Amino acid sequence: MKFNKSIEQIGKLQTMHTFGPSLRRTVANTVLLTAVIVTLLSSAALADPVITRLTPPSRPTTGFGATGAVTARFLPDQRFDLQATVRPDAGSTITGVRFYVDNQLVEEVKGTTGRASLVTTGLATGLPVGTAVASVRAYSNNVPGIRSLRVVATQSNGGTSTASGVFEIVDVSKKRGDRAKNVIVFIGDGMGIAHRTAARMMLRGVWQGKANGSLTMDTFPFTGLVMTSSLNSIVTDSAPGAHCYSTGNKGRNNEEGVFPDDTVDVFDNPRIEHMSEYMFRKYGKVSGIVTTADIFDATPAAFAIHTSNRGAGTGIIDQYLLEAAKTDGSGHLRVLMGGGRRWFLGSSTAGSARAATSDYELPSDIASGWSVPVGSSNAAADVIPGFQSAGFTYAADRAEMSRAGSPDRLLGLFHLGNMNVALDKVSKRRGTTVGNLGGKNPNGKSYVVDDYGFGDQPMLDEMTGKALDVLKKNPNGFTLMVEGASIDKQAHDMDSDRWIMDTIEFDRAIKVAQDFANANPDTLIVVTADHECAGVNIIGASRLSNAELQAKAASNAQAADGGKNLRADAVGVYESAGFPQYTILPDGYPESTDPDYKLLIGYAAGADRYENWLTNPAPSKGSTNAASAALVEGYSAGPMTRDNAGNFMITGHVPGGSAVHTGSDVPLSAFGRGSSLFTGVMDNTDVYFRIMQAMIGGAK
Repeated sequence: MKFNKSIEQIGKLQTMHTFGPSLRRTVANTVLLTAVIVTLLSSAALADPVITRLTPPSRPTTGFGATGAVTARFLPDQRFDLQATVRPDAGSTITGVRFYVDNQLVEEVKGTTGRASLVTTGLATGLPVGTAVASVRAYSNNVPGIRSLRVVATQSNGGTSTASGVFEIVDVSKKRGDRAKNVIVFIGDGMGIAHRTAARMMLRGVWQGKANGSLTMDTFPFTGLVMTSSLNSIVTDSAPGAHCYSTGNKGRNNEEGVFPDDTVDVFDNPRIEHMSEYMFRKYGKVSGIVTTADIFDATPAAFAIHTSNRGAGTGIIDQYLLEAAKTDGSGHLRVLMGGGRRWFLGSSTAGSARAATSDYELPSDIASGWSVPVGSSNAAADVIPGFQSAGFTYAADRAEMSRAGSPDRLLGLFHLGNMNVALDKVSKRRGTTVGNLGGKNPNGKSYVVDDYGFGDQPMLDEMTGKALDVLKKNPNGFTLMVEGASIDKQAHDMDSDRWIMDTIEFDRAIKVAQDFANANPDTLIVVTADHECAGVNIIGASRLSNAELQAKAASNAQAADGGKNLRADAVGVYESAGFPQYTILPDGYPESTDPDYKLLIGYAAGADRYENWLTNPAPSKGSTNAASAALVEGYSAGPMTRDNAGNFMITGHVPGGSAVHTGSDVPLSAFGRGSSLFTGVMDNTDVYFRIMQAMIGGAK
């Protein structure tokens, strides 16, 4: 190379003794320059490490809302993990990572010691060999305001790299009025504005342009709109859609109680302390979770569980016991009710879904930093006795729940999977059978809930009342989350009458809570949704009587123009819609969801479906887990295998077999102590901080 040859020539010149002073200075300067060049070339061959992820996520820019667009926000002393992913230079290893907050050293991480760890194994496929994850678990900060976070990583050749970010500590302790002792958060999963409107129209009716009555949630004095985007998408799923209300932070789709990381272990992600954990640790408030879904499902788990995989059912249920309830019953969780018995039954028991692949054992730094058990992979274990040993009374159906009275702790598991929906539970209570869809019942008739194997399931309002009976015994108050889960699940299935009925059931539960708040005025109730589902809207009403609609649906398969008659003849828009009227029975539900000139629903985020506008006699078989698959054998598999005799297929806007979530804002209504805080347009994470303001600092 020319460069190497010039060095040799310089070396020869240095051996000559005939240079004059000027020439000797020139040679000396040349040698110095050469040394600098060599040093620079050597440094270029040894690159510094690269910090590819810094947690908590940071966006220090101005934006919508009172605190701008700072992504990560926490309460004073709310615990959360600090973490950095560092990629070393080729041939080097990461030897240490230092975490600074406001230029003060928090921890220098060189290995795994106590709450800190530096690991280079178990990383996701695609990351370079030697990539390290450094963690400091259960960090907290008490200084309100924007805090700076800086990480300095060092590798074995001495190279270093720095990354910086910010997070905010939100002070909600300032006295602004009386404090809320109890908080009840109602989440109508997937419930947008049109879901609420449709339920009001079915339940109360409209005449001469005026609603004949209101839903309970409509009567709440304060209303706002909530923006629902997740950390990684404008369209959230239910996990971060609920996690924002329980942690005050954005989450990535599929994840709850954690920030994203770069490892394959779904239980080792950086944690964020939940509302229930924080309020129990700081103020002695206990918690409850009530849902019509499988208890492992995204929304209930987002109020107590820390995982990057909302589907890891075995580990989620074990974490409920080991961390939220604790095996000695000393945890914050005092009520857990819904479906999901399949995750509590040992893997050798019929109906069990427990598996080692969805279980967990925590790394030692999480166990040490958060003071929680490591856990174990125990798919064969029956978890119900564990809850009973922790002091929980167990109820397997409505009768047992009623007989339980008001115990100190209550576990209710009323189905293997998601509970059956309101329409089908009400039908059993009224004695209204459907045709023998499963084809196995000898009498030719059946109740849907019996076909699924769980004939005595409570309604959501009954579960809510029982939860309040248990939680009100705690003198320091409580936090309770109540979910109307199948508003979403039936909207996914585009089963209009079922999700409207579930919205009515949800509203009846809200009435129970409102009565409690009237008797206990230090209670705050917040009603909202995690997202909107299916792009639902009210397109009008049927132009036909029920008999005419049934005849039209039955004859369309033979009609020359097929299902077009079910659109042109049946769908009434504008003034043709009129005012659909439903007869409401004393149990609070419509006598029939197929009255003459019924309400009609459209789906902007729907998939392809067949439609005849009539109530489906049974839900799709996949909407929950049946105790006997044979009894639901004749149930439809989904929207493309039901109602197809009418030959009216509606082409959807999305791929797949079900409707999807949308990015629309969702409504929020608030009642009781601190409800004045909940007005205007707010981010979903703002809801958390307003709830905490009501409980900690109070509100006018």
